[in-house]
Amino acid sequence: MKKILLALFLICVGINLQAQERPESYNYQRGLEAIQKENTEEALDYFSKDVKENPKNGYSYSWMAMLHNHNGDYGQALTAVEMAIKYLPKKDAEYVVFAYATRGEIYLHLEDTTKAVADYTTAIRVNPENSGLYEKRAQIYYEQDKYALADADYKEMIELKPGDVMGYMGLGRNANAQERWADAIKQFDYVTKLTNDYSSVYAFRAESYLGLKKWDEATDDLISALTIDWDRKALYLMTKLKEPALTMMIAKMRVQAAKSPNETKWPYIIGTLYEQNRQYEKAAKAYAEANAKDASPVTFYRIANCHSELGDYESAVADINNALNMDSTDVDYMSFKANMLYEMGKPELAIREWDKVLEQYPDYDWGYYRRGWFKKLIGQLDEAMEDLSMSIVLDPSYSYTYDARADIYLKQGKRELAEADFKKIIELEDSPEKYHCIHYAYQGLGLYDRAMAAMDSIIARDPADDGCYYDAACLYSKMGKKKEALSFLEKSLKNGYRRFAHMERDEDLDQIRNTEEYKLLIAQYSTKPIATTQEREDHGREIISEIPFVKENGVYKVQCKINGLPLHFVFDTGAADVTLSLVEANFMMKNGYLSANDVVGSQRYMDANGDVTVGTVINIKEVSFGDCELTNVRASVVKNQRAPLLLGQSVLGRLGKIEIDNSGRILKITHPGTKNQ
Repeated sequence: MKKILLALFLICVGINLQAQERPESYNYQRGLEAIQKENTEEALDYFSKDVKENPKNGYSYSWMAMLHNHNGDYGQALTAVEMAIKYLPKKDAEYVVFAYATRGEIYLHLEDTTKAVADYTTAIRVNPENSGLYEKRAQIYYEQDKYALADADYKEMIELKPGDVMGYMGLGRNANAQERWADAIKQFDYVTKLTNDYSSVYAFRAESYLGLKKWDEATDDLISALTIDWDRKALYLMTKLKEPALTMMIAKMRVQAAKSPNETKWPYIIGTLYEQNRQYEKAAKAYAEANAKDASPVTFYRIANCHSELGDYESAVADINNALNMDSTDVDYMSFKANMLYEMGKPELAIREWDKVLEQYPDYDWGYYRRGWFKKLIGQLDEAMEDLSMSIVLDPSYSYTYDARADIYLKQGKRELAEADFKKIIELEDSPEKYHCIHYAYQGLGLYDRAMAAMDSIIARDPADDGCYYDAACLYSKMGKKKEALSFLEKSLKNGYRRFAHMERDEDLDQIRNTEEYKLLIAQYSTKPIATTQEREDHGREIISEIPFVKENGVYKVQCKINGLPLHFVFDTGAADVTLSLVEANFMMKNGYLSANDVVGSQRYMDANGDVTVGTVINIKEVSFGDCELTNVRASVVKNQRAPLLLGQSVLGRLGKIEIDNSGRILKITHPGTKNQ
């Protein structure tokens, strides 16, 4: 692959090795010969020797810069290219362009797009006839959403090479990015006239048709792309297909499979579509059809994953053994087998499998984490600590490892060390998009409000993920909140969580495992089929709720019910939390809308004006307005007797997309069409 990339770069910058009549020194000439043979290490050695003998040979420096960049040694590459630009003859336009284009590549790797654009612009100024330079610069503009600038470069490419497809493809891709689907299709249509065997044009045009909801045309183009090649974009688009395009696509691929009965491609792709839609039995059957034509370890791996998702771990182990019989050194297959043995309730055997993995791959950081985690679960705390610490040394950025080690420290009575690990998690997961196990860190530090808020944020990020709800069940169980823990556990099982052996061993569920409710849930879902993606989406399909509001003194007021009590709240996008006055709280407490069990604690909060106040924190079991309903909402009771009931971002973020129609006096909320969010 590196050799291919090297050749493509040389084509882009317009260097013709055969035409070189520059320096004639021995080492320089041998370096060029090594490049022609694609022996990059030998070439670098010759050019390095040459600059020692000829320290002002900018030509050798230019090649050294390209080779260091090619090898990922960006510091050395940058040093060499600066020398090349300094010493190359300015009249040698070909090599000057080469040097600036190389430095542009280096800056791209260093993520300095400003300097990269500047270098490509200089190279274009020196040689405005080089279409490859326009393409490089256009790509940067595209990634920066500067579509007009990218379009200008693609049009220059077309002017220079009207028969080359890349300019038209660039214009079409830019149009797609702006959802100008019809304009994009015009460009792609022209490309199909220039060439009929370029898979990407069909894949990109399929994206345009999907944007227009022209399912028939889109699926035809996806078939065309995949007939030509295993086109990555086409494969990606297929994983995003929804009905009716999904069924249409599968039907058309079955036609292709009938036309080419010996071709493994079509049943394999059908399997990926079924697997993506959580129809694991159908996926496994399709994969088996592919294997019957030409057995592959990758296909056995996919079958194993389907059986794993169905909770059939014995079959999954048999499948992965088939994959390992064909490729015994693949770390993914070995790791999968170890995890399946654990899911079968055999942690000791799983640990032995991890021993084999780590014997072959002694620097596999995640392997140490998993083996350490398994050892922790069966009580081998000292050995677990050793593995987890090794994992942290190899990868200090994986927050789950700190969480597992902190649990062991707590069991050993080493509270300060545990707290240090919890704080490290908070340091690593410093923004909501990075949240993974920060809720456990907050819980471990006794910051329950923050733990629950972080958990809400994780669920809101992907409300279809069964693992998120399971994590929430674990969190609330560890906090002793059994009712909430059981509720979240039920949601995880409804969404497809089926790791029953793990549930029986997971210490996080100790507070609820012996309850009758827990036992009923396990009995109910252990034999219940997993809902398909479509079924889950039908259950939680987005709807738009329209809720009337009134505007008084510059604020929006909406009718609501708090634990069944009719009230009005102020809809405040500038506030962070939910607050209500002491008057309202006292009334709710006296009349049974709140109980002593709903009091969580106290915290300091800041309002939209920047004022800091101490408030009592309560849990509101249910907040509803229109057909929107939320459960377990944290709120602060403030001492200000006239403070309004105010809903801030902690609730607004859970609702979905919010639009304010001032003319119609309506709030439009796009949210999943299910209750008990």
